[in-house]
Parts: sequence; C-alpha cells; structure tokens
Amino acid sequence: MVLGLGVLYFFLIFFNIAGEFLVNTAGFVIPAYYSLNALFSSGKADDTQWLTYWVTYAFLTVFESAINAVYWFPFYYTFKFVLVLWMALPQTGGAVIVFRSLIQPVFSRFFAETGTGSTSTNLRSQADQATGKSI
Repeated sequence: MVLGLGVLYFFLIFFNIAGEFLVNTAGFVIPAYYSLNALFSSGKADDTQWLTYWVTYAFLTVFESAINAVYWFPFYYTFKFVLVLWMALPQTGGAVIVFRSLIQPVFSRFFAETGTGSTSTNLRSQADQATGKSI
C-alpha cells in the first residue's frame, strides 16, 4: 500500500497534477520531521545538517521564483522532486554538497570570521565610527 501511494505521488508530480504543492510538501514534511528530531537530540551534527538543508532549500526556492523556472524547463517538478529528496534524505547528504559547491563559495566572504571578529561585527563598528557612536 505504501509503495502504491509512493508511485501515485510520483505519477501526479510527473504529469504536473498539483506538482508544486506535492513537491513543496515533500520538501517540508520529511525535513521538518528530521529537524524536530535533531532539535530534541543532544548531538550537534544533525542540527548543522538540517540548518544547511533549510538554507539550501530557501536559496533554491528564491532562485526558482526569480527565474520562473517552471515555464522554462519541461518536467521541472519531477527534477525538483528528485533534487529535494536527494537534499533531504540524511543518507545522501545532498544539501551539504549543494551548499559547499554553490552557496558557500559565493557568500563565505561576507560571513567568514577574521582575526578581529566577523564581517558583520566589522561593518557594525565601521558604521558606529562613521556616525560618531562609540561601542
């Protein structure tokens, strides 16, 4: 019965019958369960994994809406479904791979810590100096 529901779910996505809803549901339900499980566990590694997933999923969603990808690529939701499952399943670690390959190289210079503190701290101190405020 579970296998039949899985095949029906994939069939509906493949033929884009409520594809956006079904893919977003898969992108939220499975990771939300594992994220809650990670929050209640004592280890930190699973917290990092799921924070990485949510950041990666957010960038995917913003990028998707910016280029309106569904109109440009046939079977878009099928590919997105496979990508979201690959990113969400803890066994594959896909979100970490996407994050380290695409997101981290672009944004690391804004968030990397230097000898005197983080970039945001440096920017805050420069803004305070420019406005005459003291820390």
